[in-house]
Amino acid sequence: MPKIEQKQVLINQIKEKLDKAVSIVLVNARGLTVEQDTILRRKLREGGVDYKVYKNSIIGFAVDDTEFAEVRPHLQGPTALAISYDDATAAARIISKELKAMPKLEFKAGVIGSVLYDANGVIAIANIPSRDELLSRLLGSLQSPVATFARLIKEIAQSKGGGDEAPEAAPAEAVEEAAPEAVTE
Repeated sequence: MPKIEQKQVLINQIKEKLDKAVSIVLVNARGLTVEQDTILRRKLREGGVDYKVYKNSIIGFAVDDTEFAEVRPHLQGPTALAISYDDATAAARIISKELKAMPKLEFKAGVIGSVLYDANGVIAIANIPSRDELLSRLLGSLQSPVATFARLIKEIAQSKGGGDEAPEAAPAEAVEEAAPEAVTE
């Protein structure tokens, strides 16, 4: 297979990944040790992120005519591509956590939610909690007033002499007498 056809196959594979992607992050991973790179790749894989080093020209051809085309000017020097499929901030968040342990790792740029971010913007995005964490926070904040209201009602009932006892159920006959007869058509 000629070299051009091999490159085209690789470009098409990347385009297929980009079609499913919600975000991409470009990283300069020059200077990482093999051990550091292995750790980073494992954590990204566990987070559902594809991570691979490609030639800039290959990435450039792959992003053409996609929502990620704006990263083209940032394709200089060694470039690793991190592609997120479900959680738009996953790649940025995972890589950001590793920056302290891997000081040679650098963000170049990223496209998240169809918006191009430079390295500083990607770092800011990385600090946004995941969707699941935000949903759990929302649920907790909604649940808190309901729980407080329930405790308050229980305390009022106890202070009026209701105690901890559950109210007795009304006899079935009393419920039937109090309920209006069903309308039948």
